[in-house]
Amino acid sequence: MTSLAPALAEIRDDFLALEQPDRLQLLLEFSNELPELPERYRDHPDLLERVEECQSPVYIFVEVDDSNVVHLHATAPRESPTTRGFASILVQGLAGLTADEVLAVPDDYPQTIGLTQAVSPLRIRGMSALLGRTKRQVREKLAA
Repeated sequence: MTSLAPALAEIRDDFLALEQPDRLQLLLEFSNELPELPERYRDHPDLLERVEECQSPVYIFVEVDDSNVVHLHATAPRESPTTRGFASILVQGLAGLTADEVLAVPDDYPQTIGLTQAVSPLRIRGMSALLGRTKRQVREKLAA
C-alpha cells in the first residue's frame, strides 16, 4: 500500500476521529474553505472542466508548474456544500504535491474518509470522479 500524502492522511484521520454527525459538520467547514478561483480563471470558464459525475456543477482545472508541483483549482456552488466540501478536501489535500505524488493517491481515497454512511454513494462517486479527473489532467499536462 502506498503511503498517503501527509495532508490527505491528516484530513482522513480528522474525519475518522469524529462521530458520523460531526463528520458532516467537518465537511461543511471544508466547503466554506474552498479557495476562490484565481482571477485568470474567473473570466475564462472555458478553461475549466465540468465534473459530470457530480450532481452539482463542479468545475476543475489543474496546473503543473515548472517544479512539477500540482495546483488544483475547483469551483462549486455554495448551495452544494457536500460537493464543495469534497472539492475543498482535494484542493487542500493535494496542495504542494508533485505530479507523481498526486498520481499515487489511492483511487479509493474518498471511500476511506468515513463519509460513506453520512452521504449517498452517488456523492462519494462524485468525489472519486473529482480525483480521477484531477489525475487525468495531471497525466495530460505531463505528456504535453
